[in-house]
Amino acid sequence: MFGQGWRGTLAAAAALLGGTALAQTWSSCNPVRGDSCPANIALGRSVNIDFTKGEVNSFIASGGTPTYGSDGVTFTVAKQGDAPQLTSVFYIMFGRVEVTMKAAPGAGIVSSLVMLSDALDEIDMEWLGADDQTVQTNYFRKGSESGYGRGQFNPAPNNQAQFITYTIDWTPERIAWYVGGTVVRTVTYEEAAGAYPQTPMQIKFGAWAGGDPNNAPGTIEWARGPTDYSKGPFSMIVRSAVITDYSTGQKYYYSDTSGNWQSIRSEGGEINGNAGNAGNIKVTATAPEPTHTIAPSIPLGGIAPGTTVTTRTPSPTGPIPDGWRITDDGKIVPIGSSTISPSSDGSSSAGSSGSSFTTSVVPIATPNDGDGSSNGNGARPTSAPLVEDAASMATISGLAAAAVSVFTSLIVGFGGTLLIPFF
Repeated sequence: MFGQGWRGTLAAAAALLGGTALAQTWSSCNPVRGDSCPANIALGRSVNIDFTKGEVNSFIASGGTPTYGSDGVTFTVAKQGDAPQLTSVFYIMFGRVEVTMKAAPGAGIVSSLVMLSDALDEIDMEWLGADDQTVQTNYFRKGSESGYGRGQFNPAPNNQAQFITYTIDWTPERIAWYVGGTVVRTVTYEEAAGAYPQTPMQIKFGAWAGGDPNNAPGTIEWARGPTDYSKGPFSMIVRSAVITDYSTGQKYYYSDTSGNWQSIRSEGGEINGNAGNAGNIKVTATAPEPTHTIAPSIPLGGIAPGTTVTTRTPSPTGPIPDGWRITDDGKIVPIGSSTISPSSDGSSSAGSSGSSFTTSVVPIATPNDGDGSSNGNGARPTSAPLVEDAASMATISGLAAAAVSVFTSLIVGFGGTLLIPFF
């Protein structure tokens, strides 16, 4: 469990400032709340990302600094505040996410794969470091906390010692979770009983310490903590990710506040326009239904934002500029260019075009419609990346003014104190 717009989580700030953890989920721009939100950047295709070849700029780091090597991208939790994660710049509107990975070991350590929308729809897979035999699956609709009882433990043996491909296949009719070629769980639209996720989703994955002593008791218990950092470091490794969008187009937007998939519109494409690729998964087995009745209390949001700052320098941001595209291997490049080289300061220059852009994640805490009450189950991290090129510099002053306005209102709202971790 890990949207376009400025997002954040108040729970972490509250815990650090006053020791009181709030479980309320926040989204600074929630279309089903009636907010006027920017459109979501659409993937509109399929990408195959090999992290053994290094980082790609369609995924943005936050909560710490993932490292890259011959095994892929590594997310290491070594101390309090570490919660390294990657978040996609793009969204998918129904689709398939296949991640090949090893889960992190350690009591209270959580490895997470999350699909999350601006409307707070969510689909998850999570691995607890205290259990190398199962994966926890869950789904949520509009951030509803009534979904805790929908969680299941599903078989995923030896998940810390070997690379396994995990798949979430999401269509208008059903969600299917796979471990290797085995279907371990399926939920249909009807079975979800009004709680079916159906709005454009970003993809997030990374590791964090659910068992950190500063977390809410419910989160520590769920993560099977507490975490003893002296026994670390604890690392999750992702070798590759294949992501297929079952819709097409450049952007997705909400035509009303219903949050129903029929209300989602595609700019330059069609919702379910790539549905012919749905279900193209080799199934080798189907796992038996869980025999136990215990449902895990998986926290909304699934991965904490962390307080460890990434090594990249935050910069003003804007949408993916016109004239740029996402390649088959997940890189954002100018049209006509096939490669892009990141510089040491986190910016990226493409070919000989002379254009460059930088990426960053800036989480901002903004309340949702909830009553702000605590349920002791942790909080959703909400940060999202945007991309900027040289041609977009004219928009920066407007974005900066908007950011100043948001910062000012938040500072006033918090009595002059605001925690803003730049990832």
